[in-house]
Amino acid sequence: MMVVTVVGARPQFIKAVPVSLALKKAKIEECLVHTGQHYDYEMSEVFFKTLGLKRPDHDLGIGSMSHGAQTGRMMEAIEKVLFAESPRAVIVYGDTNSTLAGALAASKMNIPVMHIEAGLRSFNRKMPEEINRVVADHLSSLLFAPTDESVRNLKREGIGGTIVRTGDIMFDTCLLFRKEFRKRVKPLMKELGLESGGYGVVTIHRQENTDDKRNWDRINKALKEIADGGLKLVWPVHPRVREKLRGNKRRDIVLSPPLSYLDMQALLSNAGIVLTDSGGLQKEAYFHEVPCVTLRDETEWSELVDAGVNMIAGAESSKIVELARELAGSKLVFRKNIYGKGDTSGKIAKAIADFLDKE
Repeated sequence: MMVVTVVGARPQFIKAVPVSLALKKAKIEECLVHTGQHYDYEMSEVFFKTLGLKRPDHDLGIGSMSHGAQTGRMMEAIEKVLFAESPRAVIVYGDTNSTLAGALAASKMNIPVMHIEAGLRSFNRKMPEEINRVVADHLSSLLFAPTDESVRNLKREGIGGTIVRTGDIMFDTCLLFRKEFRKRVKPLMKELGLESGGYGVVTIHRQENTDDKRNWDRINKALKEIADGGLKLVWPVHPRVREKLRGNKRRDIVLSPPLSYLDMQALLSNAGIVLTDSGGLQKEAYFHEVPCVTLRDETEWSELVDAGVNMIAGAESSKIVELARELAGSKLVFRKNIYGKGDTSGKIAKAIADFLDKE
């Protein structure tokens, strides 16, 4: 029973760790394909070194280019791998171009697609990620939905594949490495000059914020105003915005390279607030019971908004500042088990084994 797993971006490496372990335990052979979508050391190699993720069996080295060119190149390279390996199924994660390429290449070869994090919807078709996740879902034979809302989304769209409500795989990863990242808290706080609860964590990488000058300027104006108000901000900088921030000299907005998964969890675990346009970081803030301001006009993680621990600000300066001041260090009630109990990877492996047994 051999499956091919397609990954290529930072969040996918993080999600793949517990699933790979569960597949091995279930005696399912896994061939790991790395598309090369993320290739900087901090965005790729560090996760294989620090999290114990198995080395890729195939490293495609596609790299950065336009969406169409990148997806096409990935499809061509993945197709060659699938011809060579003849897997029983292909596993894809999330909503990146690697996800879309893997799903398209497999489905055109009549190989069953299994989508982890299925059913998420922002309902904003201007987001490339939304297109990727919708297409991947409609091509999938087995859909692993993390929440009740994601299950409802799939059913509303008349998805033909088998839907399995699993919980969220990133919660598994968080629990798996909890002891490791807790060891890093004190050294990291000392290195960055931080006090527990007295700082915010910022990440910005989505193209509607990085490539739209108006949004970029408004978000940065808000961050400066928040820092002026006395809240120190730590900003692990995504490679795509590195040049935009090269002139920053403020001590109260600390820029760092992208952090390893363990260091990022250590940083989040003692933050007073998170300000982000990342989907994954919204969940991780919840795992650590830290309030979050989302720098987008919508979120695929609507249950966090419903729970009152995530507020949508978009790129509106005044709203970002208002919500940050309201939420920073606030004592919110974090409802337990929104994303399951940390047994998602086992559910996924069992469902895959059952599926393959019936094929």
